[in-house]
Amino acid sequence: MTHDAIRPATPAEVPVILALVRELAAYEKEPDAVEATEQMLHEALFGEQPAAHCHVALNPAGQVVGFALWYVTFSTWKGRAGLWLEDLFVRPEARGLGLGKALLQELARVCVDRGYARFEWWVLDWNVSAQGFYKSLGARPEDAWTVWRVDGDALRELAGTEEATAEL
Repeated sequence: MTHDAIRPATPAEVPVILALVRELAAYEKEPDAVEATEQMLHEALFGEQPAAHCHVALNPAGQVVGFALWYVTFSTWKGRAGLWLEDLFVRPEARGLGLGKALLQELARVCVDRGYARFEWWVLDWNVSAQGFYKSLGARPEDAWTVWRVDGDALRELAGTEEATAEL
């Protein structure tokens, strides 16, 4: 796979990126979980203060068939930034072209070029094929940590807002 198959996303690609996000949600058995809109995604990626970044994968015909959406983290122990891969997805018909690996290689280059200390992501417990793929690239699970989350009403309650039942 050539390096030309992976590049930063453009604002015009927000609709296809959102479509890929929805396809990923369906793959992860959460088809109704996506709340993002094109406007929200555009602002997050290309607004005045971007919250995230995105690289896209192109098939040989030049069509966007995959993406990696990521953002910068910080490690107090390392004293340096890191890269958190929020989502990685390649359409099933484009798998086997090396695009997933090429996306990860490009993000690894971003880390190295910027002096980031870490490149991290989550993998669903049931997705053993992805786990095997990541292990083949030298990644390892961080089994000593458990993800904790506060959202919805619990988030508003923790924040002390009086509108605990209102949607964000």
